[in-house]
Amino acid sequence: MKNGLFITFEGVDGCGKSTQLELVAEFLSKNYEVIKTKEPGAKGLGEKLREILLNYDGEIAPRCESFLFLADRAQHISQIVKPAVNSGKIVLCDRHTDSTVAYQGYGRNINLDEINYLNNLATEGMKPDLTLVFDVDIKTSMERVGKNKDRMESGGVEFFERVRNGYLEIAKHDSKRVKLIDSTKSIDEVFKEVLSYITPLL
Repeated sequence: MKNGLFITFEGVDGCGKSTQLELVAEFLSKNYEVIKTKEPGAKGLGEKLREILLNYDGEIAPRCESFLFLADRAQHISQIVKPAVNSGKIVLCDRHTDSTVAYQGYGRNINLDEINYLNNLATEGMKPDLTLVFDVDIKTSMERVGKNKDRMESGGVEFFERVRNGYLEIAKHDSKRVKLIDSTKSIDEVFKEVLSYITPLL
């Protein structure tokens, strides 16, 4: 491919997105150059920002939390994603702009217009070619995450219901880019559906 692809994997914690990203990377790596990355926590500065966001033991104001995610995103797009895509690579990213909309917008009740404006600023207007949202009910999500939760995973049932609803709204309003996948199905069934969305782009 002359131009690469940018594919993002989204959903509430425990939805199975990271497992599917690994399967897709293994599959595509046979014929393409693939970059695996994540937000927050891409190599370099992102690793330090991830440590703060997930493990800081004090209170973080909702807007501060958003700006930390956005700072990570700006660095990530500029230093990793854009150069890779421009050189023909396929970038698979665990979380991106839709996480900020779902978690900080819907979950923390920050104005969605502000979130969208800031996301656009951080990404320099770059959008994923495809976003896969792995949907799972919150009871299943919490069972999968288990007891060892980081700061973001400890938000509580009502918070995560709002986050899940946010993802459903995102998929409904941007159905061309965002594909909603029932991730309560088996890993193999989910993977087949994932490939059905990716292969037409190759």
